[in-house]
Amino acid sequence: MLILSNNHFNRRSGTVIAMAITSQPPKAGFPLTLELPAGSLPSASWVKISQVRTISVDRIGKRVGEVDGEELSQIVEGLTELIT
Repeated sequence: MLILSNNHFNRRSGTVIAMAITSQPPKAGFPLTLELPAGSLPSASWVKISQVRTISVDRIGKRVGEVDGEELSQIVEGLTELIT
């Protein structure tokens, strides 16, 4: 899961806002998915932008990677494209 919500929200609500990540190459490209650059995660991965969830912080495991500001901007752009 890619956690989108900030730490303050996560602590106060007990939940996180997240998007699914897959290692399976997608059939559909942007804006439904965004390929993460090599090195972001241990294996090739894609963010499933259309799969937004709110889940309990209790279900979150350890951090294995992160996206940079440019990647986050692309993810938000893709979500905006899907909902407007």
